[in-house]
Amino acid sequence: MQQSQLRELQAALRTASDIAFDHETPTGEQAEVLVDALRRALVSAQSLSTGPGDTGCREHPRGAVDPLYGDKDDPLPPGWGRCLLCNDRRRRATRGLARRI
Repeated sequence: MQQSQLRELQAALRTASDIAFDHETPTGEQAEVLVDALRRALVSAQSLSTGPGDTGCREHPRGAVDPLYGDKDDPLPPGWGRCLLCNDRRRRATRGLARRI
């Protein structure tokens, strides 16, 4: 995930640099593209600095937390984490295996 954010940051900064360091003043449309590129760069840079999200998941750091995580009445199976997306994938895989048996 961080590699894709880094590539997005680099691409956005290249676009902003190309427009900002052109020999002519940016036109209205170019200025809008420049602002958009700088916003994308800022978002990408912030995502690199914030570390893992609430899920603690490398694949889905900003994903939803499984509502059953930490539930004493209906606990998750051992080894399952906080990431709802990963846990949902595990649930689907488990259901698929149950049908085959």
